[in-house]
Amino acid sequence: MATMDEEESSFTLPLIEDDENKQALVTKLEEIEPNSSHSCSTTNSFFKTCFNGLNALSGVGLLSTPYALASGGWLSLILLFAIATAAFFSGLLIQRCMDSDSNIRTYPDIGELAFGKKGRLIVSIFMYIELYLVATGFLILEGDNLQNLFPNMEFEVGQGLTIGGKQGFIIIVSLIILPTVWLDNLSLLSYVSASGVLASGIILGSIIWTGAFEGIGFQQKGTLVNWDGMLTAISLYAFCYCAHPVFPTLYTSMKKKHQFSNVLVVCFILCTITYASTAIFGYLMFGPQIQSLVTLNLPASKISSKVAIYTTLVNPITKYALMVTPIVNAIKTRFPCCYNPGFLSIFIGTNLLISTVFVALAIPFFGSLMSLVGALLSITASVILPCLCYLKISGIYRRFNGQLVGICLI
Repeated sequence: MATMDEEESSFTLPLIEDDENKQALVTKLEEIEPNSSHSCSTTNSFFKTCFNGLNALSGVGLLSTPYALASGGWLSLILLFAIATAAFFSGLLIQRCMDSDSNIRTYPDIGELAFGKKGRLIVSIFMYIELYLVATGFLILEGDNLQNLFPNMEFEVGQGLTIGGKQGFIIIVSLIILPTVWLDNLSLLSYVSASGVLASGIILGSIIWTGAFEGIGFQQKGTLVNWDGMLTAISLYAFCYCAHPVFPTLYTSMKKKHQFSNVLVVCFILCTITYASTAIFGYLMFGPQIQSLVTLNLPASKISSKVAIYTTLVNPITKYALMVTPIVNAIKTRFPCCYNPGFLSIFIGTNLLISTVFVALAIPFFGSLMSLVGALLSITASVILPCLCYLKISGIYRRFNGQLVGICLI
């Protein structure tokens, strides 16, 4: 045991600085403890983790990127790539923080390692509020879209009790989502994520098809820069990259954790290409007349437009469970281990979904809700906190180097 303690104490310090030593030591520990509790949950392959990461990163912000580009002008695309680079870098910092201590399993664990109990509390507040509100926003978005498709729909419940169309649609969508929150395995959830990734690709393809073959074209020139709308563009671009609280869950689910950096590379490159393409084609199609969601500009009579609009309904359904998984896992740790873990996941997931339904019914303002999440919570949880935690854990703030410069620039 003394030998093991010495190995583990030497395991922590060199990890931040030497990637080769880091991987060698990680591999050695995995060989020593192949049947540990940590390894029993590491069931995800590289490709399944990529699907989960793409599904978490390619969110409903995809539909707002043309409006963001119209708000800031063509030069605002530089901000999109800058924010993507900063978010990718902060994702790598999350991985390095988790590599520094094998006991780290969640995002709040990183905050505690860096700043103690207060750090854990701060990270938990920003992380769980962000994930909860994003999940709630999915329900509100579904209600808005379905109400636009069926504006005169009402639901009769019993005698004399009528539920409005939007409220009824939110409840129906929550029932469709319910089985996905019962999945306690990210390997199984990756198949749901794959459908979400496919949906994002279909939306982009339908928009391009509508512009190329449905008589709209790509003739709009737009403006080079619009300083008045630049802050709006920054907020919307930032909201597109707010999946970092999910990254520790994805990391701990992998069989080969050293491949997580490659997962980030794949996810950020593909998502940034999709975001930029949607923004450019949408802006070229509709110019300054673009609405907050590009699907609202599409002619409803065209088949390609209908495909895009109906696929938009699928996207939030496939992402809900992935967003609330860290919350479910955090609540599960508060219960004694004697409880049935399968039943506990179903119970927590169901009640969490019910609570977001009530919030969505009470605060049905999608635009305002997402603006708050993007401007305050997303930037803090996805960019600022990973940088601060890594500075404290690694101690690189004590010396001047390239990493310190990059973090200061962010």
